[in-house]
Amino acid sequence: MAEHPIEGLMKTAMESIKEMVDVNTVVGDPVETPDGSVIIPVSRVACGFAAGGGEYAVGTGSKNQGESSGAPFGGGSGAGVSVQPMGFLVVGNGQIRLLPVDDSHALFDRLIDTAPQMLNQIQSMFNKSKNTAETGAKQPIV
Repeated sequence: MAEHPIEGLMKTAMESIKEMVDVNTVVGDPVETPDGSVIIPVSRVACGFAAGGGEYAVGTGSKNQGESSGAPFGGGSGAGVSVQPMGFLVVGNGQIRLLPVDDSHALFDRLIDTAPQMLNQIQSMFNKSKNTAETGAKQPIV
């Protein structure tokens, strides 16, 4: 069975989209800084695709289904790709941080980033007070 013209149209458009959008579009190439940190750009990629076509009969004769009509074919396809930078992943000094481009959620991101450090400090404070209570030593008030 011969390939329908719309198949070739869609195949060409999909191959073009595949070439444009790959994993390096979403997670960019890493950049190493002089201090040894690695910065990786992170983006949001959205793409859309549409294709359509039709055969235009010259005559009014009836054809069996599945039989090629030989009528002129008209078709088109289109695609759109949107790349929006989201932030930078910074790896260095024993830490991994996400620096967002949009500051609307920066406060929440900072809270989430610092939560483990705050919990460790609170836990060490409780451990200190527990140890001083067990030994009976008084801790100076500062």
